[in-house]
Amino acid sequence: MKKQIFAAAVFLSAALAVPMHAEIIEQVLVKVNGDILTKTELESRQVAAIRQRMQGQVNPESLKNDETLKKMLADLTPQLIVNAVDELLLLQRGREMNLRLSDEQFKQVVAGIRKDQGLQDEAKFQQALAQENMTMDDLRKQLERQMLIEQVQRQEVGSKLNITEEEARQYYARHPEEFTESASIMLREIFIEVPSSEAGINVAKDDEAQKKIADLRARALKGEDFAKLASESSGSTSKANGGLIGPFSRSDMSPQLQQLVDAMKPGEVTNPIRVQKGYQIFKLESMKPATLQPFDAVRDLISDKVSAARTQTEMRKFLARLRAQAIIEWKNDELKKAYEKALAAEPAGGQ
Repeated sequence: MKKQIFAAAVFLSAALAVPMHAEIIEQVLVKVNGDILTKTELESRQVAAIRQRMQGQVNPESLKNDETLKKMLADLTPQLIVNAVDELLLLQRGREMNLRLSDEQFKQVVAGIRKDQGLQDEAKFQQALAQENMTMDDLRKQLERQMLIEQVQRQEVGSKLNITEEEARQYYARHPEEFTESASIMLREIFIEVPSSEAGINVAKDDEAQKKIADLRARALKGEDFAKLASESSGSTSKANGGLIGPFSRSDMSPQLQQLVDAMKPGEVTNPIRVQKGYQIFKLESMKPATLQPFDAVRDLISDKVSAARTQTEMRKFLARLRAQAIIEWKNDELKKAYEKALAAEPAGGQ
């Protein structure tokens, strides 16, 4: 149901070009067991897909004139046609299974949409619907469409998946990098700023800062508490926490600092480093190596990953069976070719 709320929220903000409830004479592109996909419906999908790809608003008229958009449209359309046909097949299967969106479910989903979108006020909600050229009936049809598709996928594919212990362990063994916690490093720093002016760096001030950072390092090496020294003398905001920074991975550090830390042991302090605004020293507080998490600790995560991969494969097989049993009548040869091209590009074994 959360997926339905999310999908509906996206739908409400998509602003498709054509009202769902428009009743005009349509050009039929394909019939799937008697249900139709029209030119208007395909164009709406094309506009929505390009908006999503470009993360912004797209003028439908520009699809006819802009060469970049026309190429993007040509690339997207084959899969959009496959998706449209597959949705019709899934909806038909849902009707055969007597699935429907109950009044109570509809109320719950709409309440979720209104809360997420800040539309609890009835006037604002109705205004939002009007801006999308939608009625409550349009919204219900859209939500029921989504619900039927999700329920069919769940009952026909998802509920039949059973991830065995052996499968999970094989995945764990083949993908250790997915379950390895990155190495982490904790440092403490002391920073001494070199004052500057429009005339540039004052050499005497630079020498003074250099001597101060060297003295602080010497005191730390003699055993004084580095955190206390940082709190008292550092010019960095980290002084409030005793100079503590991190944890972070090695890749987050500059190449210069990486080289220094790689040669250090916990407790050691670097030589002074000249930085843009002054001098710094670092103490290696701790270094935690990359660690492979135990299988039992990530068992649920592994099941999710294996299930997701299996679901995609099984869903392709299920849809291939529905297509094979369907009567698909094409009214446009170019779209038929695009459809067949997209199916041919599906991963091997999906059919």
